Amino acid sequence: MDKSWQVTLIYFITHLGLIFFMYPGDIIASTEDGHWIPIVLGFAVHLGAIAVYMKGLVRLGNRDIVSMYLGMGKGVSLLFLLPITVYFLLICVVSVRCLSEIMTVVFLSSTPLWAIMFLFLFISSYIAFKGIRSIFRTGLLIGCINVPVILFFFSASFQNVDWRYVYPLIGKSSFLTNPSYLESFFVFAGGFLFLGFTQPYVAYRKRHIVFGALALLPFFVFSVYIPILTFGQATASTFNFPFVVALDTISITWIMFDRITLFLLLSLISFMMLYLSIVLWSAMRVVNQSFPSLKPAYILLAIPLFVFIVCLYIPDWKDITEFYWWGTYLRFYILVAVPLSTCFFAGRIRKRKVGL
Repeated sequence: MDKSWQVTLIYFITHLGLIFFMYPGDIIASTEDGHWIPIVLGFAVHLGAIAVYMKGLVRLGNRDIVSMYLGMGKGVSLLFLLPITVYFLLICVVSVRCLSEIMTVVFLSSTPLWAIMFLFLFISSYIAFKGIRSIFRTGLLIGCINVPVILFFFSASFQNVDWRYVYPLIGKSSFLTNPSYLESFFVFAGGFLFLGFTQPYVAYRKRHIVFGALALLPFFVFSVYIPILTFGQATASTFNFPFVVALDTISITWIMFDRITLFLLLSLISFMMLYLSIVLWSAMRVVNQSFPSLKPAYILLAIPLFVFIVCLYIPDWKDITEFYWWGTYLRFYILVAVPLSTCFFAGRIRKRKVGL
């Protein structure tokens, strides 16, 4: 049964959860003007990676990328599956720690950080344990409830903007080698990998993912420009989470709640928890197919436990940013090598079948 719209929705909402937290601060810190240029350039790289990845997945047919790499021999599987697994662990550590920090600042100032991290991992692990179909059903429910909330507050966030801050449109500073800009590719790398794990379980049309990616472009642009148009470049660059701070300036008098942005943050956090469950499930699939003797339930206990312990040893925000930077080169390896290798090895597999 065709599940194209469900898979596309999961891809869309998980990236929404990634966009609004770290990404705006990284782009704002990478250049002082012409912010649309690094945004469009990064998005073009992401779109190109998606297009190549989808082409390879079409050639694979009903196989996932893990079985593809394992079928190419131990050397190839080690070259690709080990970095993918390490990157999945890195995503879990950074996401859980950052979300916990945000929850502490915004919602639960008196709650211990370890309790929040444990809650995130417990819920995400439980959803992952139920399997990819349960993840998709959960994502459908979360998307139907929270996407309208996102769109409402996203449109309301324009009420305090000053459009003069959009100038100059052409930046003079170089951003390509700026560490903050390289870190911004965290949003583009890794979020699409789950598409190569779902093929044996869920059938979908690959071109729909490209349409979902194009629908994300306005959110990439305005997640950066709303803080800039609200505060200006000089002020927005001082915030760790510029878009979250910009939301606090929204004033809607006909709503009975004082801090309406809490609803938006809860929606984004629910998207991130869904993303965590997909990453945990994908990491479990890699380990389980590489070592079939290990039971999936044990793997889904071991991975969150490892992530929880690592998160406990990260003392403050400065160390989080360093941990965030350590994954930069691995991030680009995933973004470039996995789509290209999928397309290449899938083509070789097809030639072998034709030869037979």
